Amino acid sequence: MSSGSSGDPSITHEEIKHLEFIQAIVARLGNGSFLIKGWTMTVAGAFFGVSATSPSWKIAAAGMIPIVGFWLLDSYFLRQERLFRKLYDDVRRPTVAVELFSMNVQPYHAAVPWGRVISSHTMVNFYGAIALVDIAFIVGGIVRSASG
Repeated sequence: MSSGSSGDPSITHEEIKHLEFIQAIVARLGNGSFLIKGWTMTVAGAFFGVSATSPSWKIAAAGMIPIVGFWLLDSYFLRQERLFRKLYDDVRRPTVAVELFSMNVQPYHAAVPWGRVISSHTMVNFYGAIALVDIAFIVGGIVRSASG
């Protein structure tokens, strides 16, 4: 990063703008994640409603597909957010050289592996709870079809 013209390590106007751009991306990713969680609740709720009124393990099992899909999609958004936060941290440090206005997060991919994001507490707590409810509907449907 460049420093002020007097040689002090203060941040320049361009660097502040760069940080604002990165923060805007992080905010959009966070909003996207929020919307995905809302869609997850809506779609899962629809499957749960159908499974509750006419218990079928097949319908409940089909409900697992969007849960897993949304889990992966939300994990993608969370990973991107974490990558941009790493870029933000480097841009704000005067000792780290980052090209001005660069949005390249490729150097941070190794620091934010997919597996760690998918299995993070936020993902497991939200999507795991929904998946457990769906598994309960699957088991209930299997038990009902075996006894009937």
